[in-house]
Amino acid sequence: MIIFGTRGYLYQLAVLTLVCGWCGNPAAHTLRKRVTKFTLFFVPLFPFSTKYATQCTFCGGEQKIPKEQADQLLAQHLASQDGNPFGQAQQPGYAQGGQNPYQN
Repeated sequence: MIIFGTRGYLYQLAVLTLVCGWCGNPAAHTLRKRVTKFTLFFVPLFPFSTKYATQCTFCGGEQKIPKEQADQLLAQHLASQDGNPFGQAQQPGYAQGGQNPYQN
């Protein structure tokens, strides 16, 4: 007996601020990558489908986009964050130009 099938994986690549095509509000949108892999005996072997989409966090509207557009949005996001996908690096407890409250 051979057991085979598919399994889906959802990756959140970035959170972007865009104007929604559904509701028209400037809101946060998640950039997502959905990969479907072929499985044999419940072991994922290779991907056979990859799709990209953005979803508005305000209204929930989802728009499928091509890979080229997803790569462009991700590159713009990373460039605006100086290569840091988690935003600007800041020291905890510091005000700009202030003293370190943790030093003696």
